[in-house]
Amino acid sequence: MYYIIALVALVFVVLTGVVISRLQDVIKSVKKEESADAVPSGNKVNGALFIVVLVLGGIAIAWSYMHSREFFLPEASSVHGRRTDDLFWFSMGVLTIPFILVNFLIFFFSWKYQYKKDHRASFYPDNHKLELIWTIIPAIVMALLVFTGWKAWSDITSEAPSDAEVIEITGKQFNWIVRYGGVNDNKLGNYNYKLIDAQNEVGIDLSDENSFDDFQNPTEMHIPVNRPVLLKIRARDVLHSVFIPHMRVKMDAVPGMPTKFWFVADKTTAQMQAETGDPNFKYEIACTEICGQGHFSMKINLVVDDEESYKKWCAEQQTFLQTYPEYLAKVPDNLKAKAMKGLPETTVAPADSSATASVAGVSTGTSIR
Repeated sequence: MYYIIALVALVFVVLTGVVISRLQDVIKSVKKEESADAVPSGNKVNGALFIVVLVLGGIAIAWSYMHSREFFLPEASSVHGRRTDDLFWFSMGVLTIPFILVNFLIFFFSWKYQYKKDHRASFYPDNHKLELIWTIIPAIVMALLVFTGWKAWSDITSEAPSDAEVIEITGKQFNWIVRYGGVNDNKLGNYNYKLIDAQNEVGIDLSDENSFDDFQNPTEMHIPVNRPVLLKIRARDVLHSVFIPHMRVKMDAVPGMPTKFWFVADKTTAQMQAETGDPNFKYEIACTEICGQGHFSMKINLVVDDEESYKKWCAEQQTFLQTYPEYLAKVPDNLKAKAMKGLPETTVAPADSSATASVAGVSTGTSIR
């Protein structure tokens, strides 16, 4: 054991001697260069390159911005969307000014104060005034940006107004399912994942009478213009994310954890078609969370209607029970009469043998109204 310790100590002593020897060589070479007063090789070229990079970089940044403008998000078609855009460009302006100034000084000073004979640098070991300036000013600017962003986010994520149109959007691989609260009460019925099947894709709970006038649409979403819309967001399988670019709406759809987002659209689809000069213009809802092989196809159209057109469209939709009347068998007996209101006179009889006589009569064509 002692031999090992002695060997290790010897190695350290040898290494220390090597390091000291190398340091002496370095010190000698530095003194020799200082005495020669020789200009470092390529010094002027490197200094000139700082100016070249500064100019070409500035031109490239300006060109990149101008060239990319056509790929920016389109003008917002919602109230909070324009506020969000204003905050974004305000933040960009505040950050761009010091970015340009600091980078200009870095490149310019590197060129201006390159090595020159008999030039000696000035050192400031401390400067309390300068330190206060570069600490307080960024702190104030940062506090301003944080406060304005927090205020906007608090308003956007606050509780939706009581008169908001309530719509549920559920993501599943690989499409969106939109459910409306109906035209009678604007209230969505309860849901239960255990009730999900081939037709009842979101698990509508028919023991809740609010679900009787619910209707679904897997191909597009309609919303009214100039009225708050509350999106209740769900996921049936994996993570998805609701993204409506023109409305500046983006919220994750998380399995087992419902989320929400409310907004006010203030431009109808027809208005946007007129503004863009594109008669085929359509708002789009996409998924921005990679959710599997079919992620690319997970999108539906959003139609923003005027109030009258929206009410007319809702009135034309078939409720879930009208589309699948066999689900009457899942309605509690004491609510069957209410559930059958609005159904056609002749429907398919429920498969459940325990259905009441009034429902059984449906199969024979008996009126159920």
